[in-house]
Amino acid sequence: MDFHSKLDFHPALFGALKGYSFDKFKQDLIAGIVVGIVALPLAIAFGIASGVSPTIGLVTAIIGGFLVSALGGNTVQIGGPTGAFIVIVYNIIQLYGLQGLAIATFMAGCILVLMGVFKLGTVIKFIPYPIVVGFTAGIALTIFSTQMVDFFGLKIDGAVPSEFISKWGVYFQNFHTIHWPTLLVGLVSLAIIIFTPKISKKLPGALIAIIIVSAVVWVLREFCGLEGIETIGDRFGNLPTDIPQPHEIGLNMQSINLLLPSAFTIAMLGAIESLLSATVADGVTGGKTNSNTELIGQGVANIVVPFFGGIPVTGAIARTMTNISNGGRTPIAGVIHAIVLLVIFLFAMPLINLVPMSCLGAVLIMVSYNMSGWRTVKALFKSPKADISVLVVTFLLTVIFDLTIAIEIGLLLAIVLFLRRVMENSTVRVYGEKLDAAEGTDLSTHEVLNVEKGVSVYEIDGPFFFGIATKFDELMRSNMSEKPVVRIIRMRKVPFIDSTGLHNLELLIESSHKEGILVVLSGVSDSVRETLHKANIDSLVGAEHICDHISKAVIVANEIARRSHQA
Repeated sequence: MDFHSKLDFHPALFGALKGYSFDKFKQDLIAGIVVGIVALPLAIAFGIASGVSPTIGLVTAIIGGFLVSALGGNTVQIGGPTGAFIVIVYNIIQLYGLQGLAIATFMAGCILVLMGVFKLGTVIKFIPYPIVVGFTAGIALTIFSTQMVDFFGLKIDGAVPSEFISKWGVYFQNFHTIHWPTLLVGLVSLAIIIFTPKISKKLPGALIAIIIVSAVVWVLREFCGLEGIETIGDRFGNLPTDIPQPHEIGLNMQSINLLLPSAFTIAMLGAIESLLSATVADGVTGGKTNSNTELIGQGVANIVVPFFGGIPVTGAIARTMTNISNGGRTPIAGVIHAIVLLVIFLFAMPLINLVPMSCLGAVLIMVSYNMSGWRTVKALFKSPKADISVLVVTFLLTVIFDLTIAIEIGLLLAIVLFLRRVMENSTVRVYGEKLDAAEGTDLSTHEVLNVEKGVSVYEIDGPFFFGIATKFDELMRSNMSEKPVVRIIRMRKVPFIDSTGLHNLELLIESSHKEGILVVLSGVSDSVRETLHKANIDSLVGAEHICDHISKAVIVANEIARRSHQA
């Protein structure tokens, strides 16, 4: 990562407009219309499940979807509210209200922009797969558990607990209150969603289910007197058809301190989901996402939507793949999808009032099933035990405790796993009196160097960071059977050295000098040498004792050893 170079912000839309043709526009138009139709029920369902109104879900999809396509770094990414955010958004609203959600979303947008500015886009992709699968599966189960009341039509007195175990305890106590017509509506909706793709993969099963089931329920209510099946209109009243006016979100230091952990969770979850979606899209289209631009685009979207009452925005894999499969290849398709949703919002909101809540419950149950990735989870159980442990821990933390805790501990686990694997692949070797300078290289010519008695040669293979620094220090202490005259530290395979490595190296040089032992550094790369220079290690060891090749280091060390023997 180079923090000193210019801002890496190059929206894919600007590049796509160069050489844009009418044929490309036709493809994007069709794809944008289809994606807009597919996104409609999801935006409504995600909005309701998150604890806000369907209007807010649509507003988020319109504004956020437009900004992600206009400013993002992927040509086919479709942005909007997603199932992954349902749990965290719902919890924030319960604890801090809608104003707290707006502040957390705004701060998350700022964090995403900073991540893009400081070029952390590629780093996010290296979060271990078991962690991503673990909290995605956990989110899926949590979403599923939130839909039981609407899907079964349960009659529960008071609020349903937010904790997973307590929630299911309440469900089991109240399953005798099932409203069978509501359950039937949910089951029919679920069947339509499941079997529609078997007829044609291009048909949006969720939308077809909503249209058919809503029409049938309306007929039965109007002409047959059917009662008890709750609709969106019953729960939320007549939905407004005007885009909300921008408003203040009440940002202050107290709210920043209080909501920063939630904002960090939203930012990390949004970054992971959007970049995973972009990576999947690149694999299908052959494109190449600018990860840093994508983060900045996502960040701007999350900075703007709170001022209109919106919820967090990220890249949506299902909608992105729908865009690709219908011919979308430029961000224009994403812009059209936002326009389609805007038109529906302005002119078709009265019809949305007719949608049964159990039908939306079926949509979200299907979303949770697709999110669960149970086949991936099953396959990962054949992986090493460490990966299985990380998967299970992340899953349980997400389900039983809190997504914020799961993200934070998951990232901590990612760091620990990374350090462990680096440690496993980093070694320290001790050479004897014969040293092959070409060992460990592709060179066919071997140069065997004779090492004088009193010269010890150590090689560090891997980053010289705090873990390997401790291992090297322990090896040095355990190899003190005979006091050497010179210590050669071979660093040809050291790509970088951190502050702990510098500190340990400085202590080693100082303690060696006190014992009358000189230190010679060999194979030091330019970048490592610059780091040593900044830490004044070169002046401590002596510039003449820093060599770019082992053969030079052995000559210097042998000469010192000979002089010592003669003295």
